[in-house]
Amino acid sequence: MSKKTFYITFTIFIFLVFLHTLSSISFAWGDPQIVSKITSAFESIKDWLLKIATPAAAVAVGTGVFMKKFSFGDEEKIRMGKKLIKGSLFSYAFILAIDLILSAIKSLIS
Repeated sequence: MSKKTFYITFTIFIFLVFLHTLSSISFAWGDPQIVSKITSAFESIKDWLLKIATPAAAVAVGTGVFMKKFSFGDEEKIRMGKKLIKGSLFSYAFILAIDLILSAIKSLIS
């Protein structure tokens, strides 16, 4: 994944998290129908992202392992495989941490 794609994906994810948090906080006293629909939509998006992140991280780690294994001594491929493994594990841990933080905020608000 290129840096540009990663930054775009990361920006969209942070924007969705911000909108979800904003919709939960700003309408805490009333629960109009459109707000409940938006909240449930963000919950389903969050669940979908978590469900897709696990296999994506597994595929990225597997690809990195195979790159290292079948590099046949090429230092560039070994370095790229290590970078892919570290990056995918870091990204997956970041997604899980965001979910944990959102759950903590939700429990504090409720």
